[in-house]
Amino acid sequence: MEGLLTMTDARLPSADEATFIAAVRSGDTTRFARITERHRRELQVHCYRMLANYEDAQDMTQETFLRAWNKRESFKGHAALRTWLYRIATNACLDFLEKRNDRTPVPSELADVGSEVLYLQPYPDRMLPEDPQESVVARETVELAFIVAVQHLPPRQRAVFILRDVLGWPASKAADALELTVASVTSALQRARVTMREQVPDRRLDWRRPATHELSNDERGVVKLYVDAHERNDLDGLTALLRDDLRFVMLPEAGTSVVTAKDAVDGWVSGGLFQPGHDDWRGITTTVNRMPAAALYLRTPDDPEYRLFAIAVLHIVDGKIAELTGFDATDKPWLDLPSTLGSDRSPSSTSPAPRAGVTEVTAE
Repeated sequence: MEGLLTMTDARLPSADEATFIAAVRSGDTTRFARITERHRRELQVHCYRMLANYEDAQDMTQETFLRAWNKRESFKGHAALRTWLYRIATNACLDFLEKRNDRTPVPSELADVGSEVLYLQPYPDRMLPEDPQESVVARETVELAFIVAVQHLPPRQRAVFILRDVLGWPASKAADALELTVASVTSALQRARVTMREQVPDRRLDWRRPATHELSNDERGVVKLYVDAHERNDLDGLTALLRDDLRFVMLPEAGTSVVTAKDAVDGWVSGGLFQPGHDDWRGITTTVNRMPAAALYLRTPDDPEYRLFAIAVLHIVDGKIAELTGFDATDKPWLDLPSTLGSDRSPSSTSPAPRAGVTEVTAE
């Protein structure tokens, strides 16, 4: 179905498509790979929106390129190469979801939370498309609120919503890509919009509006205070940064969702954090999913170094943390964070240096 081209796509091939067709006809794998590779980042972001998991998105992007090579003869240049690749990626994700029963939200232990997306992973900003102002895909939000909300849509409905409301495809093109009727696409989109409004009632629904991963001064200040509170082991200071109606979840652990600041802090303390042996912290500020975040490092009494422990992604409203999504950051080299820190907050000599998007917190 990925190779279908219709009259809605009819147009003269661009130089990009012409070059691609020439590579297909010559069987030049190197040239084919070079042309398709330039779309990797935007396709991976698309797969991430479908799957909410960075590692799965990487796999499905690779699967997209494999399918593209195997179906290369079906590309005639009547549709944009980018459109063709998006069709393949969307259907690769749908095939993946059809086989994975564990890739759906699970009921939460708390009625107020609804459900938990335990397979959710953060997305490193450095892997977003390089030109966020001009690329349509880069303008799509990757905020966690969207990623979580869209997981509550059935897979095909999810695909319709992303193709129509995020990528801005016309109904006829989305219908061709998914082998649906235009009426089915229109109906699915209407149902998806209702669900999205229910899942994110207090957030913007203009998902195609440009967003920036640069932190505001207020956000930087809150993240700095959040890190400082950890380093001082200051529970009162940490609590003061949280809204009373804080929503907190620690992934991928099940049953960690809470809906008040008090419950969150009580849970951290009862779990051993900020207690002897788990009270020596360092942190750096960064961004993931175009949201402010703190990478937290813990040093245990028998260890000379601070080791990467977790990354806390913060949704900040009016100077306070309204939502805190914590992720286990160990064994995730794709986050591109130093694995250890020295006592001065700089990466240890054995650790990789932080890349663009990671800002070291300096002592005042």
